[in-house]
Amino acid sequence: MNPRQILLPCIGLAGGAMAQADQRPNVIFLMADDLGYGDLSCYGATRVSTPKIDSIARHGVRFTDCHAVASTSTPSRYSVLTGEYCFRRSDTNIAAGNAAMIIKPEQYTLADVFQSAGYTTAAIGKWHLGLGSATGQQDWNAELDWTPRDIGFDYHYLMAATADRVPCVFIEQGKVENHDPEAPIFVSYSQNFEGEPTGRDNPELLTKLKHSHGHDMSIVNGIGRIGWMKGGGKALWRDEDIADSIISKSIKFMAENREKPFFMYLCTNDIHVPRYPADRFRGKSPMGLRGDAILQFDYTVGRIAEALDSLGIADNTLLVITSDNGPVLDDGYQDQAATLVGSHKPGGPWRGGKYSAFEAGTAVPFIVNWPARIKNGKVSEALVSLIDNVGTFAALVGVEVPAGTAAHDSQNHLSTWLGEDEQDRDFVVEMAQARGLSYRTKDWKYIEPMNGAPVQRLTGIETGYSPTPQLYNIADSKFEGTNVYESHKAVAAQLKEKLEEVRLMKSSKSR
Repeated sequence: MNPRQILLPCIGLAGGAMAQADQRPNVIFLMADDLGYGDLSCYGATRVSTPKIDSIARHGVRFTDCHAVASTSTPSRYSVLTGEYCFRRSDTNIAAGNAAMIIKPEQYTLADVFQSAGYTTAAIGKWHLGLGSATGQQDWNAELDWTPRDIGFDYHYLMAATADRVPCVFIEQGKVENHDPEAPIFVSYSQNFEGEPTGRDNPELLTKLKHSHGHDMSIVNGIGRIGWMKGGGKALWRDEDIADSIISKSIKFMAENREKPFFMYLCTNDIHVPRYPADRFRGKSPMGLRGDAILQFDYTVGRIAEALDSLGIADNTLLVITSDNGPVLDDGYQDQAATLVGSHKPGGPWRGGKYSAFEAGTAVPFIVNWPARIKNGKVSEALVSLIDNVGTFAALVGVEVPAGTAAHDSQNHLSTWLGEDEQDRDFVVEMAQARGLSYRTKDWKYIEPMNGAPVQRLTGIETGYSPTPQLYNIADSKFEGTNVYESHKAVAAQLKEKLEEVRLMKSSKSR
């Protein structure tokens, strides 16, 4: 028996207007990659302009206190799609390009929510959650055995991992797009293939970007990558075309499904390294390639919005714009992001960045736009978390999440997401790259002790790692400038106890 058949028959539509097919909105969950809280002009950026996103924010709900679950990609995305905290499993660290699929076919997912409500579902763009049933055993020249189709997605068009990791090809419906039988694909994360050049040994072949640290293995499109790859031929992507490829497939999916409700999990490659946007964006920002990539992201959002308008489905489409984690400047390539940043603050008012236990690691832009329901734009200071995707969207489309282990960490905050109230989540839990946890309320943040350097040597990011507990008064300062643990030990003890309850799965689903 397909393990998914155990769960799915238990799902049924709940009563209420939202369960009526003619009233259910299309839903697009649009997630950027490494986009910081302060990287959009609607969040205060002045050295880069994002007019398309700003317009969507003005007519929707823009949140100022939203948090991803983790400060790195794979664990953050795992929690978005499953409604389960990534720390509950040990295999949710940053995935290699040949990792097995981390979300298993028997797990309940966000895609299941929509599929069970009669939606057509798609995952397009960056994936980074593994493919196939066994790590390192994928046959990239045949159809993969485990794909997003096994976890609720009717259609997928994906980058297997990230642009800086091999394989550098798109996967469409389980197969490599434009597969070239004369250049079969082989991938390894243990050793290079004989005779294949690398960024380390053949720097003269790095014609587009050179590495600053790491990223010195296989060379694809004049850029060094993580991991080794042989072959690919005409299937290999050009980095400058990635955004246009994602846009094209997204618009095609929307056009083909405009007569019925659809859900699209749309994940862009921007602003992740290697940053090498299309020709028309390069050189357009004073912040170099990272700024250019932000402009390209804004263009992508604009193209999606324009397509919704032209298809006549904009009014009844709920569009979410967010990011998987916080920002990083030098993440392995000589693109001058750190030297050209100037007065720009990628993390906004928050401290830290990608990988970090400090707030900039998980504080992300979060914009909800739905013209048919959200009539007047607003700014919400409510504390919200991306862990609540499953619970909130299940309420939106009238689906009852199976009782038990399915999405047990995800709550329903639909009224807050739609700007109908300012109800804070009681808490958010955040996981740093070192897998240590933080417990954040509206006013306080407790960071449990964890090992590691206080500043990453290669990226220069403050990690927030400390062998002793930390407590910050967020109500007093978002920046986490002063550790008040010694003077507020009772508060710290209370938050630590709450964190342990969550860790031991004792938390309730109440607000």
